[in-house]
Amino acid sequence: MTMELRHLRAFLAIAEEGSITRAAARLHTGQPALSRTLRRLEDHLGVRLVDRSTHHLELTAEGRTFRERAATALAAVEAALDPRGLTARPLRLGHPWAALGDHTVPLLRRWDERHPGTPLELRRVDDRFAGLTRGTVDVALLRGPVTEPGLVTVHLLAEPRVAVVPAGSDLADREVLTPADLAAWPLALNTVAGTTTLDLWPADARPSTTIEVANTDEWLTAIAAGRAVGVSTSATPRMHTHPAIAYRPLSGVPPVPVLLAWRSGTPGHPAIADLVALAREVVAQR
Repeated sequence: MTMELRHLRAFLAIAEEGSITRAAARLHTGQPALSRTLRRLEDHLGVRLVDRSTHHLELTAEGRTFRERAATALAAVEAALDPRGLTARPLRLGHPWAALGDHTVPLLRRWDERHPGTPLELRRVDDRFAGLTRGTVDVALLRGPVTEPGLVTVHLLAEPRVAVVPAGSDLADREVLTPADLAAWPLALNTVAGTTTLDLWPADARPSTTIEVANTDEWLTAIAAGRAVGVSTSATPRMHTHPAIAYRPLSGVPPVPVLLAWRSGTPGHPAIADLVALAREVVAQR
């Protein structure tokens, strides 16, 4: 049986979405067709990659190992077929939201000055790992703890959390807010790439209603419309201003670590070390 790139893309989509239904929607194909593609891949490898016995789809041990190999192989093929790579290989820097906050512009400007022969492409990718596990970026700016196997991380800084509330609400009249102040409101949660969960509240004092969104734009809109409140980091007000939204310091909660991450065990982009050094420099000087 001949395996094709579509088999790898199908498996990676299933692994990232945790659902054949969502993966099929992402790939614009039918669920039965995607299930058949997965079975053919498993038949070819002679192992089961996905455990379908649980309510939530999980990768087997073999599936987790194959995921890293598939991402690496697919990224290598796409890089080889990218015509831009025949002239200058860009360094693709992914982020799910807010990039490096107010350090973003100094980082990009200083990179252009020091590394004019290597374009630094900033890409927003709406998933937890900003395209890193898919192989669509070389390195990513991520927030929160990262325990995904196969990734190397470097800590850059810690960002204080902020409360994000409708500008016309009584919450906006206060200088500082606490999680308890927000608990009476519906809470907007970015379930794809956000850092906020209900664990930020005590078990007996959590918001009773949540509004799940898939990206930063939907999250901001829900708050601006007065439907919810949210929690983010200090990078968000610097990157996303809105007349219908107020940002207030949030006390009594831990800060959020900001990390640079890239895949281990692969050749990687040769300029990653330069980016790590420059990001550390920019953060330290501001």
